[in-house]
Amino acid sequence: MKSLKRAMQGAFRSTLTLISPKLNTAVTYRVKFGRKLDLTRPTTFNEKVLWLKFNTYWNNDTVKQCADKLRVRDYLEQHGYGYLLNELIASYEDVDSIDFSTLPDRFAIKLNVGCACNIIVQDKSKLDIEATKNTMRKWLKNNYWLGWSEMQYKDVKPCILIEKYLGGDDGSLPVDYKFYCMNGKATSVMVCEERDGIHHPKFFFMDRKWNKLPYTEEVFKYPDYEIEKPESMDDAFEIAELLAKEFPFVRVDLYIVRNRIYFGELTFTPAAGMDTDFKFRAPGAIKDTDTILGELLKLPE
Repeated sequence: MKSLKRAMQGAFRSTLTLISPKLNTAVTYRVKFGRKLDLTRPTTFNEKVLWLKFNTYWNNDTVKQCADKLRVRDYLEQHGYGYLLNELIASYEDVDSIDFSTLPDRFAIKLNVGCACNIIVQDKSKLDIEATKNTMRKWLKNNYWLGWSEMQYKDVKPCILIEKYLGGDDGSLPVDYKFYCMNGKATSVMVCEERDGIHHPKFFFMDRKWNKLPYTEEVFKYPDYEIEKPESMDDAFEIAELLAKEFPFVRVDLYIVRNRIYFGELTFTPAAGMDTDFKFRAPGAIKDTDTILGELLKLPE
């Protein structure tokens, strides 16, 4: 029933986008936040991300290139950051063109557009190839931009990417570091812990001195949870700022594996600008996370 409900909601949002992306955004925002979206005087982080979507990122060719997980590789190479890229084994526009016999025992499969479209293969001999192909076919058929009116994805031609496996020998996946870059400055990084499909993920915001910030409920639910600071974290902050300098806001996702920094992706509308987790307000605080982050982001005139 839940999957049917989600499918119906997605179809409704997609229809609204075809009528008017702004209408879909306004309706979805009201449903999620219980208030009217204000793009005239945006104050919260989510509102400002949505303002940027319609006023800055809508028809920006650079943003469109960087939103494409394949074409962003060219962007990094052209700007001297090719050394950050993980090895691309192959890319395919047709699932039936993939010859699994030529792939290594471990690898990562991802769609070049959107999120949550990835498969980590840790043992090819145990992979259900036909089921995997069916999943990828569904990915390629999905007009990802429609559901949430994320216009930067509208003209991205979907394809399948096969990349080198970056996890540990024990099957553990690398920690995901998401740098929230406001006006070219990486003010904080969100660390995603225990994203193994077994535990519920934990999200912690850390400042540049590696202090926990009171932006998520995990800080208070797990006060003794230790977040290890990688040796190259200071370098990662600097790299995030270099990659973000052209944009008013972008979230720069990086991995650090055996102290080497790898590029993940550039995300211009995290959670489609509808991140309800940011409604969190720390005990005794006057402002919620959405407002605090919103104050850090200065919009163009």
